[in-house]
Amino acid sequence: MLVVGDVITDVVARHRGPLAGGTDTAAVIRTLPGGAGANVACWAAHRGCPDVRLLGRVGADAVTWHERELTAAGVRPLLVVDPSEATGTVVCLVDNGAAAERTFLTDSGASLRLEPADWSDTLLDGVARLHLSGYLLFSRPSRALARVALAAARARGVPVSLDPASTGFLKEFGVGRFLEFADGVDVLLPSRDEACLLTGVSDGTRAAAELSHRVPLVVAKQGAEGALVARAGEVCARIPAAPADPRDTTGAGDAFTGGFLAALLRGADAVSAATQGCMAGARAVERVGGRPPARE
Repeated sequence: MLVVGDVITDVVARHRGPLAGGTDTAAVIRTLPGGAGANVACWAAHRGCPDVRLLGRVGADAVTWHERELTAAGVRPLLVVDPSEATGTVVCLVDNGAAAERTFLTDSGASLRLEPADWSDTLLDGVARLHLSGYLLFSRPSRALARVALAAARARGVPVSLDPASTGFLKEFGVGRFLEFADGVDVLLPSRDEACLLTGVSDGTRAAAELSHRVPLVVAKQGAEGALVARAGEVCARIPAAPADPRDTTGAGDAFTGGFLAALLRGADAVSAATQGCMAGARAVERVGGRPPARE
């Protein structure tokens, strides 16, 4: 599997209670590897995909560290070093309460400076599935690369999946523009909020069903309520969430996507794969940060 997407340095700050404006709030702070695309790749490898490759762009400041972390997770890093921008950084503010909800402050840095010159059709050699991080669509250079990669995959008959990535960026980018791109993919993996934003309806089930009129398979992540599988305008399965003791929800959706895609590549049907995705998501929320444990 080839994943094309963002590689990010996460600064995760876990705090209890509301942030105190204008003064100090005690927190536990860690610097960890992240990025939606990179997280998906790592979870796919962790959940049994034997050959996962990741195309991303980083700054010279952190390329060695990110390559080492990806390799340790079982991912083959294909990282382009940006000559002028630093590696993207996200500050993850995580409420250390029962829900472990998080808020992101994002500096995309080099991650969204991928461009068509970074692509080669040979990247698809031996690849059975291409996954695109939705963050690629939120800058002009990486959006152009995403279009080139999608066209190359379709020409080879390689199925393509897409994760919308961010309701905030989706609103800025425009729902219509996103859906126009999504018309070319085989699998769409939105969160409930993303599905509702993309359809303009408030009901998550109806939103997943409506999206499946446009994309052959829609697997809508529902957080603590599991996932929905929709085809041809109908929700055909509801998968319950796996039990978990949440510590940090950062990367839970990425874990679901990685686990789901790994199961598809092993030959699972969509419902069984979504069950595997829910299991991966449950394991993710029990860890701090967006990645699985490194391989032994």
